[in-house]
Amino acid sequence: MVEKDRLRTYRGKRHFDRTKEPRGTEDAQGAEEPRDQEESPDDGRHFVVQIHDASTMHFDFRLQVDDVLKSWSVPKGPSADPQDKRLAMPTEDHPLEYEEFEGVIAEGEYGGGTVIVWDRGTYRPMSHDRRGRPVPFDEALEHGHARFWLDGSKLHGGYALTRFRGGDREAWLLVKTDDERARPGDPGTPDPRRARSVRSGRTLRQVAREE
Repeated sequence: MVEKDRLRTYRGKRHFDRTKEPRGTEDAQGAEEPRDQEESPDDGRHFVVQIHDASTMHFDFRLQVDDVLKSWSVPKGPSADPQDKRLAMPTEDHPLEYEEFEGVIAEGEYGGGTVIVWDRGTYRPMSHDRRGRPVPFDEALEHGHARFWLDGSKLHGGYALTRFRGGDREAWLLVKTDDERARPGDPGTPDPRRARSVRSGRTLRQVAREE
């Protein structure tokens, strides 16, 4: 059964009469409607990486898990170097429609600033237990270590998210696995102010100017 109110925190932080961000679809009971299985099979779930020029510049890394996008704020963005461990701070679940969001969040609103879709594509869960048996992705995240394979426009290959305790807050590390798509010594993350959207080809500055 689909959990209710998975987007309560997301919606509680936003005024949808002032922001263009998607509210997320609801059924009569208030639960999220999952995507058609043909659109997101188990071996091709969606992911998106957005650059967010808010109070601090950062990358938002989001993975489709059931009917929401599980989200992390990655200050330096994903790296293609397995030796480069990137801090990833968990944020609230976002609606699936957020995968397409690109625009300007009004000043004074939560997350006020400009957003572009830096990369998007599909991912495949790769977590296994000690006996080599597949572990459901949501269960792997709950246990604090999840491996997955990205097939995006810019990001490719295996990655892992690992939870640790960073002071008083939960924190994770996003790390590239050492596979054929790894690029040791090359972080693969561009200057965010020069980066272009895979959705529109625009930079942050162009989006801010045009919207």
